[in-house]
Amino acid sequence: MTNADTQPPRPMPIEISNFVDPNFGENAYVVWQKKGGRCWIIDPGLPPSAAQIIGFVERNSLTPDAIVLTHGHADHIAGVPEVLAAFPGLPVHIAREEAAALTDPRENLSTGLGTPFAPDIRDTIDLAPGSQLTLEDTTWHVLDVSGHSPGGRALYCATAGAVIVGDALFLGSIGRTDFHHSSHERLIRNIREKLYALPDETKVYSGHGPVTTIARERRTNPFVQA
Repeated sequence: MTNADTQPPRPMPIEISNFVDPNFGENAYVVWQKKGGRCWIIDPGLPPSAAQIIGFVERNSLTPDAIVLTHGHADHIAGVPEVLAAFPGLPVHIAREEAAALTDPRENLSTGLGTPFAPDIRDTIDLAPGSQLTLEDTTWHVLDVSGHSPGGRALYCATAGAVIVGDALFLGSIGRTDFHHSSHERLIRNIREKLYALPDETKVYSGHGPVTTIARERRTNPFVQA
């Protein structure tokens, strides 16, 4: 028997598929490993985001495990009702501090957009900082990246070399901190302590804009440098 025969199988690479709504340029994601496997739906946004996600899941014979929300702003939750209509009973994960955004248009900022809405979802699962979620054979760590919003969360997977950060950190920018419940100081601190602590090569999947890396943002982000 060779050494290779005694090694545990390596996890399959993670796929992170992106769906962009044309109104706010919000990035929704489907995280999955293989056709016919399980997946997460992250931050389903304004039309046609949810419909595209549902079609993608069905074409690839995926089974959704959960909707995961990095935070509760309107452009990140608008597609939740449509996804739940397609996949009834799907659990919704969101930070306890953000849960009111699913029932109160003032909390999700849609009132300020002139079209107030709320999905009226009251049964949610808290994304507590320091907790872990598993998808297939991968483990994802929940990081506190609040500041743009009161309970912003990131999901980091060392195996995938990826972190999904919502609106905390963008290519060359950071999330706005002029909303109610925002804190510029807290956001900067969390980026430095939680995100910039990750390995250089970690890919950063943001709530808006293209993929970047931790090394690039540490070196060049004009708002938060290491």
